[in-house]
Amino acid sequence: MLVVAGTITLDPTRRPAAEAAFDRMRAATLQEAGCLAYEAYHDRKDPGVVFLFERWRSQADLDAHFATPHMAEFGAAVAQLGVKSMEVKKYVVSSEGSVP
Repeated sequence: MLVVAGTITLDPTRRPAAEAAFDRMRAATLQEAGCLAYEAYHDRKDPGVVFLFERWRSQADLDAHFATPHMAEFGAAVAQLGVKSMEVKKYVVSSEGSVP
């Protein structure tokens, strides 16, 4: 399993546009093979900060996601959001279990 997680900092006045773009992306992405979770959360104190969290079954599934038309549409939308910084990383998970 793969986890993709990170932070995007954008122009806080563009938050409604960011939410709309993400909602469109998420709806399509959740229909993709191998997508186990796909979420974005806005920081409660800073309206310009977005936290991303995704879970994918495999690298092949994630690669296919990046090639979708809705990902291209999302990329074009993000370019209009005044992104100030972006740090998103992929983690390869070798095991999973409950937290005590």
